[in-house]
Amino acid sequence: MKVAVCAKQIPDQANPAKLDPLNRTLDRSDRLILDEADSYGVEVALRLVEQAGGGDVTLVSMAPRGETGGLRTALAMGAAGALLVSDDDLGGSDALGTAKVLAAAIRSISPSPDLVLTATESTDGYTGTVPAQLAELLDLPSITFAKRIELEGGGTSIRVWRQTESGHDELCCTLPALVSVTAGVVEPRYPSYRAIVAAKAKPITQLSLAELGISPDAVGAAGARQVVTGVVAAEARQGGEVIVDSGDAHERIADLLQQLKVI
Repeated sequence: MKVAVCAKQIPDQANPAKLDPLNRTLDRSDRLILDEADSYGVEVALRLVEQAGGGDVTLVSMAPRGETGGLRTALAMGAAGALLVSDDDLGGSDALGTAKVLAAAIRSISPSPDLVLTATESTDGYTGTVPAQLAELLDLPSITFAKRIELEGGGTSIRVWRQTESGHDELCCTLPALVSVTAGVVEPRYPSYRAIVAAKAKPITQLSLAELGISPDAVGAAGARQVVTGVVAAEARQGGEVIVDSGDAHERIADLLQQLKVI
């Protein structure tokens, strides 16, 4: 079984976040680490390959400066290799541009993956739109918010328990497919020292937009369809109103709830 996992590398959240002064996007000039949200997808992929009795996990990422720190973490967990798309023209890419690049990278994997896994959303962007866009671009059926995945039919299909507000849906899907997994779906394994050392020798193939056959005008700053026009500090939280009961407190509370359209 072959599984591709989208693994985003983000600024270390232990450090205060900074914005690029030119385009007001997140400053990614410092060291990048594996997004914790994607570590769950890596773990799920490894377990599915083990359940299938063989195969491999390939990471797919897009990052500036040829950054590989986060990918090495996922490789130490057990992934076999990685594809990294790094190109100066990708600066300022929006969610759709990112999905186009990731889709092209996944198409370049041979043989084609049986399953593509993503997080539900990245920790630094929170758009939550890339999984659906990626599935559309790859022409794959998609299942979102998976809390559990099992192989069926000798590895030709999957059964997915999808988290909902009221419980979960149980779905079956023929492979190939794309699934986004929720945080906490599994406990990601902690790499051993030997695995960390071995990860340094695992292959990371770096690709440019030209090598993927993508025009810079289609993605990146020149093609971004969303622009940050301004950033302001959040308003200070206002103090609440104190109601002293003089016999009519219930009426005043009822009036307030009506103003808030709660009742």
